[in-house]
Amino acid sequence: MARTVWNSTVGKKTVMAVSGLIMLLYLVVHMIGNLKIFFGPGEFDHYAHWLRTVGEPFMHYEWTLWLIRVVLVAAVVAHAVCAYQLSRRDLRARPDRYVHRKARASYATRTMRWGGVILALFIVWHILDLTTGTVHSGGFQEGHPYQNVVDTFSTWYGNVVYIVAMLALGLHVRHGFWSAAQTLGAGSRTRDRALKATADVLALLLTAGFIAVPVAVMTEVVS
Repeated sequence: MARTVWNSTVGKKTVMAVSGLIMLLYLVVHMIGNLKIFFGPGEFDHYAHWLRTVGEPFMHYEWTLWLIRVVLVAAVVAHAVCAYQLSRRDLRARPDRYVHRKARASYATRTMRWGGVILALFIVWHILDLTTGTVHSGGFQEGHPYQNVVDTFSTWYGNVVYIVAMLALGLHVRHGFWSAAQTLGAGSRTRDRALKATADVLALLLTAGFIAVPVAVMTEVVS
């Protein structure tokens, strides 16, 4: 049964919808945590430490954090694989271009594919920058996330990479939330307007919330 569901188009869209909602929930929590940087280094560094001690003493140090990471990696991989396979399936079904141009889709719809690629590359850069410190500028300091964030957004390229990725994220969330709702059967004639409004609000809040941090560093509100 699992193989049958996985091989079907509906099954792959369902996997994309569920994995997308998991990532969306993480993004909302992650954005709220990021905004703690406006309360100063003590508050922000304490929050980062708390993430590693969640669940203690039942859970060992960092076990909860690693569990979250495993779930996120599984969601990202499942989402990306399904997106690629559905894209290839769509191309095989329509190998020739349409004679008549289709109705113009929304900007978010037309940029879902390259937006996903941008976000995938950004995730790799973000981890290497602020988790492992491999590509971090200014000298990575383990256990001092506040200073590491300030260092990253004190460079022009750190700001450009992050802001471009967050704009792509906003477009991805706007269309992805709507698509997930339709796939999971939440859409209807009476609920469509509310779902579209929710998608717009989520996309706007996430984009603004994430971009607020590099803008605050650039303007020295956070320093």
